[in-house]
Amino acid sequence: MHEDFVAEQLKSVLSDMQVDVVKTGMLPSISIVKVLCQSLREFPVQALVVDPVMVSTSGDLLADPSILLGFQEELLPMADIVTPNIKEASAFLGGMQLETVDDMHSAAKQLHSMGPRNVLVKGGDLPNSSHAVDVFFDGHEYYELCSPRIKTRNTHGTGCTLASCIAAELAKGSPMLTAIKVAKRYVETALGYSKDIVIGSGPQGPFDHLFKLRSGLHNSYRRNAFDPSDLFLYAVTDSSMNQKWGRSMVDAVKAAIQGGTTIVQLREKEAETQQFLETAKACLEICHSFGVPLLINDRVDIALSCDADGVHVGQADMPACVVRTLLGPDKIIGVSCKTPEQAQAAWIDGADYIGCGGVYPTNTKANNLTVGLDGLKAVCMASKLPVVAIGGINASNAGTVMKIGVPSLKGIAIVSALFDKESVLTETRKLRALLTEAASVVLSLLSN
Repeated sequence: MHEDFVAEQLKSVLSDMQVDVVKTGMLPSISIVKVLCQSLREFPVQALVVDPVMVSTSGDLLADPSILLGFQEELLPMADIVTPNIKEASAFLGGMQLETVDDMHSAAKQLHSMGPRNVLVKGGDLPNSSHAVDVFFDGHEYYELCSPRIKTRNTHGTGCTLASCIAAELAKGSPMLTAIKVAKRYVETALGYSKDIVIGSGPQGPFDHLFKLRSGLHNSYRRNAFDPSDLFLYAVTDSSMNQKWGRSMVDAVKAAIQGGTTIVQLREKEAETQQFLETAKACLEICHSFGVPLLINDRVDIALSCDADGVHVGQADMPACVVRTLLGPDKIIGVSCKTPEQAQAAWIDGADYIGCGGVYPTNTKANNLTVGLDGLKAVCMASKLPVVAIGGINASNAGTVMKIGVPSLKGIAIVSALFDKESVLTETRKLRALLTEAASVVLSLLSN
């Protein structure tokens, strides 16, 4: 019996290994669905990702329609997330037509009522849409996740890949929405990389899951995923200060890193583009030789040209979701925020961290509204992203800032207190020691 064989295979794997997440694909019969559900009751996992493979992107029917009852009665109530495309969502809902994003909202809510804790309705096949819009519903809030529509025939397996990537991210400990964002970026980037591949003559071709290996062959520097601890001592450069003290930007960056800076943002407001690019390339080489990430302030074009590790943007700059589309899934994106509402928007747009300030008055940025310690704390408490504090912070108040005692505050960003000093190295070491001591006090308080 097929059912007995599947049951034995599931037991063999689930009883032998510490399985954290299970992702389902095509399930051919109600009896197999029942076997799977019984196995998961016997061997519970942290998360179940259900990809209801019934109708392919090309419109082909992949499963017996009678299996819908098995999904609705058995599998969906156990699922942590279900990821139907619009045709599959329509099938679950008795043939309901999904033609607009509003229809997708309604479908997500109705599907959620069937038992899954989260629903992602994929809108890649939505008619008359210039973007690929997916609707995520967690039972409380709707999120519209948009990305450019990539014109290519190489879309075979995109739904399976998305669900598998969500499962992998959940197994790594990511929250659900973060896992979905990472998965969506991965599929989007892979499609873009593979759009011109020609394999076979059918209506659909495959896309390249291993694009990262090929696209990075000539780049010897490898960054891991963004680490919030990199924000601990965040140096923001200032060319006028360095000129005042008679040193180059490269020398200033190198001294800051040697003193303990954990991340560098290159900020150049006056330099010509070519000069900025040459400076960025030189600073990037220094940063990577020490394993420190380099971000570019505002200028996505410079970041792309020198392959920097990411970009930091303000509220008046290019939106983070657009920056993500341009830079791809692996680059770091930071957004300046002064309010909890801006912090929430940055998270939804796919940022990796936020910079909050000015905490204190500062001369490095004109007309910069001061939020104070209370404003910083409010943003930190509301933020789902790690936060770095900025604005008027120096050796006299850095400890006070770090000791606000909110776990999302991961570090401080410094400008004048590093670069408007005779010795960048000495000042960086001093601030690193102060921050380390303050972080130790905060950790002790949070542990008690």
